[in-house]
Amino acid sequence: MSEDIKFSTSGFRSVIADGMTAQKVQRLAFGISDHVLEHPFYGFEGSGYQKHCKELGKKPKKPLIIIGYDTRFLAKQFAYVAANAFLASGISVKMSDEPLPTPAVEWNVLKENAVGGLIITGSEANYHVCGVKWVTYYGGIANNEIVADIEKRTPAENAQILKTSSIEFDHLNSAVVPTNELKKEYLSHMEKLLDGKALKKAKLKIALDPLFGTAQHYFRQALEKLGVTVEAIHEGRDVLFAGQTPNAGPVSLQDLRKLVLSKKMHLGIACNPDCDKFGIIDSDGEWISPNEIAPMLLHHLVKNKKLKGRVVRSVISSTLFDQVAKLHGLMLRETPVGFKYITELMTTGQYIMGMEESGGIAMANHIPDKDGLLACFLTIDMLAVEHKTLKQLRKDFYKKYHPMYAQKVSIPKTETEINRIMERLDIKPPLSILKTSVWRIDSTDGFKFILKGGSWLAIRPSSTERLIRMYAEAPDQKLPLALIKEGKKIIESII
Repeated sequence: MSEDIKFSTSGFRSVIADGMTAQKVQRLAFGISDHVLEHPFYGFEGSGYQKHCKELGKKPKKPLIIIGYDTRFLAKQFAYVAANAFLASGISVKMSDEPLPTPAVEWNVLKENAVGGLIITGSEANYHVCGVKWVTYYGGIANNEIVADIEKRTPAENAQILKTSSIEFDHLNSAVVPTNELKKEYLSHMEKLLDGKALKKAKLKIALDPLFGTAQHYFRQALEKLGVTVEAIHEGRDVLFAGQTPNAGPVSLQDLRKLVLSKKMHLGIACNPDCDKFGIIDSDGEWISPNEIAPMLLHHLVKNKKLKGRVVRSVISSTLFDQVAKLHGLMLRETPVGFKYITELMTTGQYIMGMEESGGIAMANHIPDKDGLLACFLTIDMLAVEHKTLKQLRKDFYKKYHPMYAQKVSIPKTETEINRIMERLDIKPPLSILKTSVWRIDSTDGFKFILKGGSWLAIRPSSTERLIRMYAEAPDQKLPLALIKEGKKIIESII
């Protein structure tokens, strides 16, 4: 069992050439191999995977793993190391001949009936960080049970099995022939989810910002094929991400905002480097929060795509999503923070959409995990089908639904302070906030204090860092900031 390799909600991550090394990737790959070959449910001969195969009418003779990697420094080389280890374990491998987004790996896991997929990525972390994500056979990031099993099976640094495969950079076993088919399969499927006729007729002008990540191989090709005029920045590879944190939030998308305004584009779209999250800039240069885009897309899916079923969101996502669900008679489920909980529900086939406030969206008839490319393409699809700008669509949307306003902050604290805060909130929670009674306390993930009138304040510990996360939402534009200030006073009074 490995003590130095631990998964978080985003997989295993560490600093390149420090915690993220070729040997650690090799060790993880052998741990995953053992999981694939031996686990009684998720493994190749496990009951879960075998049931999955039976439902699809397939009988694979040998386990297959799909491998992808993003544009980070040494990402491709790390992917080669993992591939060599899988092959040494008797597992077949398919990998792309260019950087492959996480959603494309997940789709191909489903398409190829693979037992799983591995992605070398740091997602939206800074340039010096990279990591490993494991996707299981149902096309979503591994749950807690799976990663615990992989950690347990990961060999020690001096294990004999490590000698059976190469960690030499740029060496790839000749049994693996990188292919462009994985990209083609994903884009072909994506086309089927969109209204190609409406897109070609709309003659939209879209600004692209792949943030030097994997989206650059997907945005332009897909959109130009559908008759969309594109202007792009940050294509190509820059392992330093131009000195910016490569997330799709408002700070990182200032260059996209300038492009949208200078070229008079209808919309700007962006994805983080492995494309599991997204960002949208409207024609006025305003960054539109995923908390607003997701409810609008749900309305679009029900109205224009005629999807029916249940919906799910994380506990700290906007209740604007709830308003849309209620109007259309959709049953809504709430989960803890972490998209893996949403993924588990999406795999049942009963849910048409899942969302989280940080920019994750999943849709029925696709992968059960978050897909930033899908969110961007669906937003463009919505503009084309409705023959309106995003500004016009938002105006129409708020004739049906009441706007909600949000704020969030992260506050560094020691582990002792975090534990003290959470214990006190459990034992003696506030019964009123800003002179308004607390109507209900949701302890699904941390504490969410729901006030009369629909406003709420949530306080929870980060699962990956020593931080207290604080979120607030209200129908009054000024109230979220006031709730955050009050939340800070509450935790300071505890410590």
